[in-house]
Amino acid sequence: MHITFLDHPLALHKLSLLRDRGTPVILFRSLTEELGLMLAVEATRNLSTAATLIETPLEQINCQMMCGPDPVLVPVLRAGLGLVPAFLKLLPTAKVGHIGLYRDHESLEPVPYYCNLPPRLEERTLYLLDPMLATGGSAAEAIRQVKDAGAKSITLVCVIAAPEGVARLEKDHPDIRIVAGAMDRELDENGYILPGLGDAGDRIFGTI
Repeated sequence: MHITFLDHPLALHKLSLLRDRGTPVILFRSLTEELGLMLAVEATRNLSTAATLIETPLEQINCQMMCGPDPVLVPVLRAGLGLVPAFLKLLPTAKVGHIGLYRDHESLEPVPYYCNLPPRLEERTLYLLDPMLATGGSAAEAIRQVKDAGAKSITLVCVIAAPEGVARLEKDHPDIRIVAGAMDRELDENGYILPGLGDAGDRIFGTI
């Protein structure tokens, strides 16, 4: 499994503001989108291009342009929706699927409740969007679902990862890529990332 973390002063700055408990909802949303753009640039390094002849105002030139079927974005509901606008800015023709999971508060295991995915996943590059990789249970289940639907090229994009979640995915899905903003210290007894930033879905949607 290949994992990449953002190592850029702007990413570190925006992530620090996201962590701050005093950051209001409107700023949290805009920061999530701004950091999402940086994650999207890094995540899309694996897209294929092909030489294409174009004509500039002065001469012809072979340029690299994206080729193949449009990629797919799959946010894990609901927090993953916060990363979709940033990815669509860079990939406006991308198809968008949705996977709904919630975490049982006692077992900490994911409970699926919704899945709607575009066709031809086996031909497309797929980006699974979930801001928090905590226990890894929800991510592992979402990856299983997209694999069962045919996806082969899968990148998980998250804002913060925990060592426990990374270890879970290394065990269950060693063939995927992970692009994350940062790796945090550990999980608490309730499965929340420490130091983390709280519940990303609650902070994005103002349901705290």
